[in-house]
Amino acid sequence: MATPQESYLDAIANLTKLLSEKADLAVIGTTKIKQLTAELEAARDKPFNADLRIKIGFQNFKLEKFEKNPDLFKELAKGQSPKFMVFACSDSRVCPSHVLDFQPGEAFVVRNIANMVPPYDKIKYAGAGAAIEYAVLHLKVENIVVIGHSCCGGIKGLMSIPDDGTTSSEFIEQWVQICNTARSRIKSDTSGLSFSDQCTNCEKEAVNVSLGNLLTYPFVREGLLKRTLSVKGAHYDFIKGTFELWDLNFNVSSSLSV
Repeated sequence: MATPQESYLDAIANLTKLLSEKADLAVIGTTKIKQLTAELEAARDKPFNADLRIKIGFQNFKLEKFEKNPDLFKELAKGQSPKFMVFACSDSRVCPSHVLDFQPGEAFVVRNIANMVPPYDKIKYAGAGAAIEYAVLHLKVENIVVIGHSCCGGIKGLMSIPDDGTTSSEFIEQWVQICNTARSRIKSDTSGLSFSDQCTNCEKEAVNVSLGNLLTYPFVREGLLKRTLSVKGAHYDFIKGTFELWDLNFNVSSSLSV
């Protein structure tokens, strides 16, 4: 026997499918879906149900995207050829596919603490190197974009490391020191600013350090020389609703705001 939660899921699924077949019901149906979803949320007002949240999320994706664009997914089954490789932060607030509206197959994404690109190192940073190598040499991406963001906890952690270099974490502080030169530069050049403002400046300067680190990969350099590859930095401010984009010369080429 279906539980109340499962019944709600079935109701939402059936209604959404009906709407996809009868466009004239869309306005009424969309409101009803929102109502059912709200009721479902209220029905599970007790401990957070991770399994149910995942099921709802996938069901919505399947009905709203997968089944509405079958040709796209048939093409993706043959292989991928993304135009972008993106380095983004693991922060739950800044998913690049949401921020930049990337569609499936459009961006090859690497997410880590503070969106950092480590320098070429076959042993220490083999995971990052493998991703860059695969994207550039096999997927033939045309653009690598490193996206920093506002209120970045990784950058705050980097800026909080004492000058004597002592650390208190097992992994985080060692990782963020990939961009230690950004920290040193910001502390030196903006000593009169508040710690918060220094962190904001470091969010962008760390992106520049990552851009420089990309140049330590021979296949990236080759792509730039052949003009088959471009490398760009970016900063997303989710408080102000702005997105800055700059090229490898560190000149801001565009700024978008909402």
